[in-house]
Amino acid sequence: MNFEFALIQLLNGISYGLLLFMLSSGLTLIFSMMGVLNFAHASFYMIGAYLAYQISKWIGYWPALVIAPLAVGLIGALIERWGLRRVHKWGHVPELLFTFGLSYIMVELVQVIWGRAAVPYAVPAALDGPIDWLADLGITFPEYRAFMMLVAVLMLAALYLLLTRTRIGLVIQAALTHPHQVEALGHNVPRVFMLVFGGGCALAGLAGVIGGNAFVTQPAMAAELGAIIFVVIVVGGMGSLAGAFVASLAIGVMQTFAVASDASLSGLAELVGVTVTPQTFGYSVWKLTVAQVAPVLPFLLLVLILIVRPKGLMGTRED
Repeated sequence: MNFEFALIQLLNGISYGLLLFMLSSGLTLIFSMMGVLNFAHASFYMIGAYLAYQISKWIGYWPALVIAPLAVGLIGALIERWGLRRVHKWGHVPELLFTFGLSYIMVELVQVIWGRAAVPYAVPAALDGPIDWLADLGITFPEYRAFMMLVAVLMLAALYLLLTRTRIGLVIQAALTHPHQVEALGHNVPRVFMLVFGGGCALAGLAGVIGGNAFVTQPAMAAELGAIIFVVIVVGGMGSLAGAFVASLAIGVMQTFAVASDASLSGLAELVGVTVTPQTFGYSVWKLTVAQVAPVLPFLLLVLILIVRPKGLMGTRED
């Protein structure tokens, strides 16, 4: 593996990991405040991509970058106000069933409006090309991937400043652990819950806007990333934004390098002194390449973390 190839894979892994963080950060905020594992969270990512595609056709990509996340956040706030809030009092199981059913409804609506095939949501022309100064060094890395990374970093900084340096951020943090005291001080806690749920959905929508054209915008995109998001928040620690950030980068880099590797599992076993022969149990599995088992690696990491540290890397709660 040469240096240029390793650097490109590292940059691709970081950009993918930051996209995962944009998705998982919203879900982490919602779970931290409301105790709700939103199974429809990846569907808001899908809605953000489709809205951005439609708005881009009408008035261009840059207005869509602003309008689509705000629209997704508004949809999330309305769903919390008129749907989730009504089942919240009945406990976690009705909440899970509500969001689980909501995810199916959103997929069906997308298929009714935009069809079952992928839509031609393209990268904006201004960012459609390699980074010039890296290209001069013989390294081809798309400008749009760098833009994705920049948006994710800016979102992380804005989220940190919002939660630690503003009045609404202090109210949100207080409501995480002492909602009754916050309500006694005159704050409308249900409204704070609605804003947080809508904000978390808006973050997922923003991820859809910048990730939908980098990958593929189609109805199955929510299912493809939905499971990975839950892996991220469990590995990082339930309710921990810092843990979600670390886990997102780790999983993004791990999967990117794994997909690009043609090494076999038997070859890796021999590096640690284990010889694989046709008589070895599961010999056919050992002949698989790392790229072939790459989709399973995040879930193997999840199982390992649950065995070694059930609270996750930086989690403080086990529920």
